[in-house]
Order: sequence, then structure tokens, then C-alpha cells
Amino acid sequence: MSGHSKWATTKRQKAVTDAKRGAIFTKLANLITVAAREKGGEPAINFSLRMAIEKARGANMPKDNIERAIKRGTGEADGEQIVELIYEGFGPGKSQFIIKSITDNKNRSAASIRHLYSKYGGSLGSVSWNFERKGVIRISNFRFKIEDLELDLIDAGVDDIAKENEGIALYTKIEDLQKVKSFLEEKNIDTESAEIEYVPKEEQSLNAEDKERIEKFIEELDDCEDVADYYTNANV
Repeated sequence: MSGHSKWATTKRQKAVTDAKRGAIFTKLANLITVAAREKGGEPAINFSLRMAIEKARGANMPKDNIERAIKRGTGEADGEQIVELIYEGFGPGKSQFIIKSITDNKNRSAASIRHLYSKYGGSLGSVSWNFERKGVIRISNFRFKIEDLELDLIDAGVDDIAKENEGIALYTKIEDLQKVKSFLEEKNIDTESAEIEYVPKEEQSLNAEDKERIEKFIEELDDCEDVADYYTNANV
């Protein structure tokens, strides 16, 4: 499933090498800054900020970096204006990608992402019609039988449960994401990630050549400081 690339991205962020640590930390800091700017710098009442901080801690981002990013978002520290941009387009094999950029330089971000699309035979273009935004929670170390909690999860707001090789993915409406996350915390169930994602309505199968090219494309997206996240319909 297309969600497999998201599992891989999360794992790479948590096991990041020193050579790529700076790029990952820049992305995570920008994510924290935007969350703090939108709804304040208190994680207890800002769910998006709490999730961004949790993601940063999972990648072993230093506490000082996290605090600076929060202050930057609340205006307590100086820094360039951070903006969030969305780039839709086609990747290798006409696969569909939605790329989210959080950046302090719109022109650099646009040039970088346009170059990546072009490098792998793709281009910018409208694809959002094939995606819908949902809350997605991923759990890799599930110590219970999912069937034992299925009814409780549905009551908490889970619309769909997907069993994948890497673990379990829970899908919710956007407004139910926080409630489901809180339910899992009450059950002492750790999560790999809890985010709002663009989920494809229809996935695309790939031949071996296109799959290899998409995997390389995704690796470059992960390494690009201007790319905060990405979503695809490609079944990789």
C-alpha cells in the first residue's frame, strides 16, 4: 500500500545518520514552529504541537532545538517567516504525489520541488481530486489482538483499521484524531505517528522499473530540506 512509504520515512527519521541529521532537524523544527504559530506554544492545549514535538523526540532532536522552534512560532525568538506550501504533481510512471513544504524561502522551495519532479520524468499538476484528508495513526508494536479493541476503537472514532506488514494503521476523521490518540495513550499503546495525511482514494500499481524510480524519488524527497512531507497513490 502507499502507506508503506510513510512507515519507511518514520523509521528513517528515527535512525537518521549524522550526515542527514541537520536536514531532518530543520524539517522538524519548521513543523513545530508552524504548529506553535497557529495554535500557541502550549503542547497541553495544542494537539498539533504536541504531535510535532513527539515526532521530533522520536528522531532524538535536542530539547534546546525544540524550545527554540516553539519560541520562533510564538514570536518570542527572531527568525525568517515560515510558510506552508502544497505542490501537487506526477512522479515516475504517472504516479500521483502531494508534497508539503514548510520553508522560509518560497522561491527556493518551488525550484527544488519542481526540479525533483522533472528529474524523475514528472511534472507539477492537479492530483488532489484523488486524495482525501484523514487522521492516520500508525502502531508498530501492538501487544494486543486488534480484534479485542476493535469495538472500543470504533467508539473512539476509528473509521478503518488496516493491517500492514509494518504494523497497524488506524484511519479517522480529522476531528476525531485527537480523541483516538488520547484513547490509545490511556491504554498505554505507543504510536509510531499520529498525523493528518492525504490518503489516496485509488492506488496505482507499478511495474518493477517504475517502482525502483519511485523509491529513488522518495529518498530524495526525504533528503530535501524543503520537503516536510509527501503523500502518494503509488503502491510501493
